[in-house]
Amino acid sequence: MSADTVDIVPAHLAVKAMRDNGYKNAAYALAELMDNAIQADATRVELLCGERENFIESRSRKQLEQIAVLDNGKGMSAQVLQMALQFGNGTHLDEENPKGMGKFGMGLPASSISQAQRVEVWTWQSGSGNALYSYLDVEEIRKREMPGVPSPIKKPIPEVWKKIATGFGDTGTLVVWSRIDRCLWKTAKAVIDNSVFLVGRMYRKFLADGRVKIRLASFNFDRPGDGAQLDLVATPNDPGYLMIPSSTPAPWNDKAMFDPWGGEFNEEVITIRFRDQEHQVKVRFSLAKPDARPTDNAGSLPHGKHAGKNIGVSLVRADRELDMDQSLVIQYDPTERWWGVEVDFPPALDELFGVTNNKQQARNFAEAATLDVRDLADGETPAQIREQAAKDQDPRAALFTVTDLINSRLSLVRKMLEAQSKNRRSKKRYANTTVDGGVTPEQEATEKTKERQSEGYRGGSDAGESMPPQQKQEEIQGALSNQGVSSDVAQSLAAQAVRSSVKYVFVEAPLETPAFFSVQPRGGALIITLNTTHPAYDRLLDVLEKESSAEDEAAELSTRLNRALDGLKLLLMAWARYEDEQPDGAPRQKTQDARLDWGRIARNFLQENSE
Repeated sequence: MSADTVDIVPAHLAVKAMRDNGYKNAAYALAELMDNAIQADATRVELLCGERENFIESRSRKQLEQIAVLDNGKGMSAQVLQMALQFGNGTHLDEENPKGMGKFGMGLPASSISQAQRVEVWTWQSGSGNALYSYLDVEEIRKREMPGVPSPIKKPIPEVWKKIATGFGDTGTLVVWSRIDRCLWKTAKAVIDNSVFLVGRMYRKFLADGRVKIRLASFNFDRPGDGAQLDLVATPNDPGYLMIPSSTPAPWNDKAMFDPWGGEFNEEVITIRFRDQEHQVKVRFSLAKPDARPTDNAGSLPHGKHAGKNIGVSLVRADRELDMDQSLVIQYDPTERWWGVEVDFPPALDELFGVTNNKQQARNFAEAATLDVRDLADGETPAQIREQAAKDQDPRAALFTVTDLINSRLSLVRKMLEAQSKNRRSKKRYANTTVDGGVTPEQEATEKTKERQSEGYRGGSDAGESMPPQQKQEEIQGALSNQGVSSDVAQSLAAQAVRSSVKYVFVEAPLETPAFFSVQPRGGALIITLNTTHPAYDRLLDVLEKESSAEDEAAELSTRLNRALDGLKLLLMAWARYEDEQPDGAPRQKTQDARLDWGRIARNFLQENSE
C-alpha cells in the first residue's frame, strides 16, 4: 500500500451512516437475524427479550436491557463468523446462483447496529460448550479502538441465556444486542407484542409447513430463573387469509377467512426472461368470504381489525415476505382489507424487482405499480411504451406485465366486494315485501307464470316445483352462495322463496359476461342475477335504489329519474341496433320473433289485474 493510499470508507465515520440504514423498526431488524438462522437450516428460533426494573422518580419501570436471537442451525466456523460480522461480506453472494433468503452480506451487522451499540455472537458446531465468540462495538469503532472484526475466541455462553432458552442444540448461534439505544419499544413486552404479528407474516410459509418453530419470550434479566413472563409461539399470519391455523381472531383462526380467486389452480404464472434465464413469478389472489363481512362495519370486528393491518400486495422472496406493498391500494377505502394478493418471485430476480439490501422493499415493483405509462412519452400509447421497453430490455417491461395483471384483477375483485355489500342489503331489497302490504313484483310474476302454465306453456324450471321444500331451499341457497351472497342472506332469501312459493329470486353479482343479467333455474325457481359490472346497472337500478334522505331536493330526485329514463332508452336503442345488424332472412326474422315473444310475456306480466 502506497503512503498516500487512504481507506475508501473510514470505519469510524461510516459506522454512523450505517446505523441509519432504513430499518422500519426493531422487528424488521430482528428478522434479519432470523433469516440467517433459517438460512443455516435452523428448525427452532427463539427471540428472547430481557428487561430490568429501574426506579425512576420513585416509580418502578421496566426497561429493555438486552435482546437475543438463538437458533439451532448449523453454526459457523471461525472464518465464517468473522466474515458474518463484516459489512458487505457473507456466504451467499454468488450472483450466478442466487438462492435462499441471504445474499447481501449486510444483515447481521447492519440490522444489529441499527438498534444497539453492541452486538455479540456465540456460535458452535460441536456443542454449546465449545462456542466461538466475536463482537462489534459502535463506540469502539468510533474511537478507532476496533480496526477490524476481532478474531473469534472460545468463550462461555452467559448463564442468563442458558436459563431462559428452551434448549441449546449441538449446533447453533446466539446473537445478543446490548446498549440498545435506537429501539422505539422500551419494554420486552412491547418488542414481543409488535414482533409476533410481523414475524408470523414474514415466515408464514415456514411456520405453516413446520420447517421452523419461532418462540418469543420476555423475562426479568436479573432473575432469568423465574422463567418467561410472556411466552409465545408464532403462528402463521397470512394476509391472503387462506392458511389454517392462523393468528386471525376466532372464528377465523381455524378456518380460512378468504377464498382463493381466479386463474387455474388459483394462481397466475408469469415467465420472465432475465439475464438469459427464465424465471417464474407466481401471483395469487384471494377474496373475503361473504360470511367474513356480515355487516357494513365488519372492519371494526376483531378479524376485520386484523385484516386492516395486512392491507397491500404481499411480496414474497424465497418463501419469506419482503414487504406489504401498498402502491396499488386505494388508501381511503376500508374495503381494501378484504382482498389478498401475493407475488412470489425467486432471488434471481432481486435486481429486476429492486430488492433493497435490508430486504424490506422491492423498489422497482413499487415504481412500476404506481407509474402511469401515459406520462412517460408524448404521443405514445401505453402499448407502444411497453413494446419499446421490451426492445430496450428495460426491466420495467417485465414488471409492467405483473402489475398490469394485478391491476386488472383487482378491478374485478373490487366489484365483487361491492356486490357482497349490495347482497347484504338484498335481504331487505328483495325481501318480497312492499309498502302498505301490496303485491311484490316476484309474487305478481309468479301468478302470471301460473296463468301461462295453465294455458299449456312449460318452462325448464317447472319440473323443480315438485321437489320437497327442503331440497328446493338447498338448491336455491347453493346457487345464491355461488354468486357471492353471504350464507345468512342466501339462507334467508331461499327460505323466503320457498315459504312464499315465489317463482323468481333476484341477486346482484359481478359477472364476467357482457349480459346485463343471467337466468339460472334452481329448485323450481328462476334466479335472476343482475350484472353489477354492466353499465345498465348503474344507469337503471343503482341510481334508483340509492337511499334518499329527507333533505334530498326535488332537483336531485329529478336528475336521478331522468338518468334512469335515459338508461332505459339506451337499452332499447341497443336492442334496435342489434336487430338492425342481423342479416336479412332467417337471422333477422328470429330476432324479430324473439322481440315479439318477449313483448307478449312482458305485456302479460306488466298488465294490472282488473278487479
